[in-house]
Parts: sequence; C-alpha cells; structure tokens
Amino acid sequence: MHDIFLKKKKGIKMSEILIVSSKVKSYIKSKGDMNTAASVSEALSDKIREVCDKAMENAKKAKRKTVRDTDIE
Repeated sequence: MHDIFLKKKKGIKMSEILIVSSKVKSYIKSKGDMNTAASVSEALSDKIREVCDKAMENAKKAKRKTVRDTDIE
C-alpha cells in the first residue's frame, strides 16, 4: 500500500494531504473535546481519495467529464 504514496498522478503526490488539518482538529476539539493525532490527516486524505476515485468512476459510467455531488456514494 505504501508504494502508491511514491507514485505521482498528473504532478500530484499520492501522499499529499487533501484536507485542512487545522479545520479537522478544530472540529474534533469543538464537537468532542478531544485531541487529534497527526496521522489523522493522512488517513482522512486516503479516504477522500477513495471517495473521489469512486465518484470519478460513477461520472465516467454516466458518460460525463464532470464529477457531481450525486456521484459521491
């Protein structure tokens, strides 16, 4: 699984963080009065990549080049 982090796709490192960590930390702190480990940012980014990949598949199946909110499951 770590091999994917070394590859690039259209100039973007696959290990790039896709979220605003400070916003996530603030949300978790305000909703649950909890701290956030640094590894959460990478884990959430991985989940976002999975969701985006599936949404892109759905858009392609619908013969569209635009990912819509309806493509997200």
